[in-house]
Amino acid sequence: MAETSLADAAAQVPMTDTTPLVEKKLVKFHIMSAALWFSIALLAGLFYSMQLLQQWPLPKIEVLSPGRIRMIHTNLIAFGFLTNSFLAMLYWTVPRLTGQRVASKTLGWIIWGAWNAIILATYIGLHMGEAQAVEWGETPVWVDPFVVVGAILVWIQLYTPIVRSREKSMYVSLWYFSAGFVWLGLTYIMGNFFPQYLVAGNAAGPLLGLYIHDLVGLWVTPMGWGMMYFFVPIILRKPIWSHALSLVGFWGLAFFYPLQGVHHFLGSPVPMFAQYSAVISTIAVEIVVVSVIINFFMTWRGSEGALQRSMPIRWFWLGAFCYAVTCLQCAFQVTLTFQQVIHFTDWVVAHAHLVMFGVFSFWTFGMIEHLWPKLTGNEWWSPSLRRWFFWLTAFGLGIMFVSLTAGGLVEGFMALNLTPRETILQSMRPFWLTRTLSGLSIIAGWSCLMVNMVATARAKRAVSHVDTEYSPFETVEDEEVSIGAV
Repeated sequence: MAETSLADAAAQVPMTDTTPLVEKKLVKFHIMSAALWFSIALLAGLFYSMQLLQQWPLPKIEVLSPGRIRMIHTNLIAFGFLTNSFLAMLYWTVPRLTGQRVASKTLGWIIWGAWNAIILATYIGLHMGEAQAVEWGETPVWVDPFVVVGAILVWIQLYTPIVRSREKSMYVSLWYFSAGFVWLGLTYIMGNFFPQYLVAGNAAGPLLGLYIHDLVGLWVTPMGWGMMYFFVPIILRKPIWSHALSLVGFWGLAFFYPLQGVHHFLGSPVPMFAQYSAVISTIAVEIVVVSVIINFFMTWRGSEGALQRSMPIRWFWLGAFCYAVTCLQCAFQVTLTFQQVIHFTDWVVAHAHLVMFGVFSFWTFGMIEHLWPKLTGNEWWSPSLRRWFFWLTAFGLGIMFVSLTAGGLVEGFMALNLTPRETILQSMRPFWLTRTLSGLSIIAGWSCLMVNMVATARAKRAVSHVDTEYSPFETVEDEEVSIGAV
């Protein structure tokens, strides 16, 4: 896998049949499914925030109890929204980077149906109280085998074009995707089967920590980084600043990330050598992650006007900024000194939202903003709604992050001073109220996007979208070529 640039990866190889290189309908349906699950997840998050204010709107209904709603919120974000979005992204990018179609259109629809059936089964199972005692892995035990089978089908579907590719070198996005496919299956098996059936008690703690963190680091992160490395150069019409630096990020992720899950259990009975190793590995991987942030901003340098012209770049830029804050924060908060203050506080909740929402969801929004006109054939129905979506969402997350971070510090220092728990809870109410209001801002922003997406897809008088990023490279004398590129 030698070094290559996105431009090198875009060699135009004529196709001999008329089957589209990219199955756009699959991309579209995965995005629509992601939007549906995300809408439900946002409502679940809003309802749970009201529980902390003692304003639970659904009292005495067992299947809608707050604990179950919280698990629905996290699982639908990770598996319903992000994973569906990643599959849409992979169907768009992998064929373009390899010059080869996915294994089977039929298999693609089987994966789409099966994966969303798994999410639906998880959603119903959590409502019925059939959750595993595994954070981020609460999927009912009878669902777990189907998730593994789904991962295997994804391997077959997307490794096929990678193996068939005639390119002698792989662009960095394919490095991340190729590793992420394997890591997804291994991480899920380790986190859902080993603690459930093979390892019990305190020994299961490190495995649970690995699963909690590796689900983010070895599935969400490589998909997100690969997404950014593909779309940002395409939209800016320039190569990434340093392909070598992008590979530093890849190998750093592969080496350090699997070792840091125990930092979720600092101060527990887990042996201290494991806790210290997790602290060191976490700080090391945050240093490596900085390479990705530097690569993004150096690629963007000289294209500052793109922030005003391009809404997708705006989302990618803000996501990269949130990533920088996250890395700085994480490198400090993982130390035992910081943990004395922030352990079991809302600081951790703020950090989790900044990573999963402020980074990877924002990058996903950038991808949707970029792709939706190409999938519908229409320009966005309302530029104003696009701006409202951006500002309401960015404002909502910003207020939520600041509020919960500040509240976590208040909570932590009060606990250190042995303040009664009842007094601490009363002190947190203003912060929790602010979190709920900021959530309403995020939901309002998302509603703007939903209206805009539906109107764009259905509008009969919409301006037709002219694809300047890909089309010139997809059709040459009525014959499709392998890849769209800068």
